[in-house]
Amino acid sequence: MARRAAAIAIVLVLLLAAGVIAWTIVPRWYARRNAPAASAAPQAAAPAVAERKIKATLYFVSADGLSLAASEREIPFAEPIVAQARRIVEAQLEPAPPPLTAAIPMGTTLRTLFITDRGDAFVDLSPQVTTNHPGGAINELFTVYTIVNALTVNLPAVTRVQILVNGKEADTLAGHVDLRRPLQQNLKWLAAPAASPTEPRQ
Repeated sequence: MARRAAAIAIVLVLLLAAGVIAWTIVPRWYARRNAPAASAAPQAAAPAVAERKIKATLYFVSADGLSLAASEREIPFAEPIVAQARRIVEAQLEPAPPPLTAAIPMGTTLRTLFITDRGDAFVDLSPQVTTNHPGGAINELFTVYTIVNALTVNLPAVTRVQILVNGKEADTLAGHVDLRRPLQQNLKWLAAPAASPTEPRQ
């Protein structure tokens, strides 16, 4: 009887110990297992890559209104060449840096642009290039050659430029310059650079 009682006592002690263990350990294990996964530490934002740019020569009307003046500006780089040509024309349509003024009428936008295998660029402008044009032979020459020169000077692969208006060929913008064929680069109306003070006069 004594041995049996001792055996029973040992079993009870073991059961009690097992209960204590189950009471303290199992809930912790269960809680850990069912706890929501800790959110991953936020990754550091990748450093912004600087946009590649190129320097382009643009053309605006000089302060005295008698010639075109070259102005260098950084514009976004683009590929292929037709995309770069679009960037150049879009930059040319932006406001002129003081004291220069824009040769292209306000409100004019670029509708589309394409380049042939022969190097002829066709620039399709919105109707404002004619409806908002101030008129006059010199103003029309400045408008036309601002676009022609901006493309041919900055993109050697472009040899000639034809201006379209609202998707169609135009005879002229304001009655003076024949636009029925592509035009070559012409820097005749470009203002001569100012002479350096150290340069001897001729």
